[in-house]
Amino acid sequence: MPNLLPAVGWKADLWRGVQTGVPILLASAPFAVLFGAMSVENGLTIAEATLMSATIFAGASQMVGLELFGHRVAPWLIVFSIFAVNFRHVLYSAALGQNVPHWSPVTKAIAFFFLVDPVFAESERRVENGRPVTLVWYMGVALPMYGAWILMSWIGAEFGSRVMPDAHAIGLDFLLPLYFLGLVMGFRNRPRWLPVVIVSAAASILAYRYIGSPWHVTVGAIAGVVLAACLPLREEPAALADVEPATT
Repeated sequence: MPNLLPAVGWKADLWRGVQTGVPILLASAPFAVLFGAMSVENGLTIAEATLMSATIFAGASQMVGLELFGHRVAPWLIVFSIFAVNFRHVLYSAALGQNVPHWSPVTKAIAFFFLVDPVFAESERRVENGRPVTLVWYMGVALPMYGAWILMSWIGAEFGSRVMPDAHAIGLDFLLPLYFLGLVMGFRNRPRWLPVVIVSAAASILAYRYIGSPWHVTVGAIAGVVLAACLPLREEPAALADVEPATT
């Protein structure tokens, strides 16, 4: 296996990743506690709630799973619904994979398990700033968040009903979506950002109204991807520079 660590500066790169991941960790912690508390309320044991966070590691999908567990639906439908919510991660891995061609297939398979929404957004932002997505930086962002997600889920399952107030009443359940909104706004300078966001949001709202959860997440994502694929590519300034002006 090739050496995946840079010869010089990998500690600094790792630390930069950790610094990038701290706001993500803080934003997701209340949501993980909320999941843990709701898991116990819906009949899961503390161990089952913690294991679910460790193996699925996707807040929205875990919430969908809890809702379906409560309705005692068929296991295949639960798996299919979680896949529907998480389908956007297939798009994430395809997009990020183009920026890390030096990673081996095994490395990608392991690393992309941690490719949740904010990790993808921060990776894309790093590429935009002209910096490579190294494995140590990536893991510096992802691993603390993963560990904190499991820990806070356990805390929520163990102590949630005693130490956590009504999350819906004080708006804690809105903290993570608010953070995601901030990530989306961070890409507002990209070309075609506004029409893609508008179409994706509109499709998601309509799907939520007429189809229901969790399908609105996938429908909204696909609508945005389709529009982005149909829009014309931006003309590169370098190509224009190659065209010499006509002389008379």
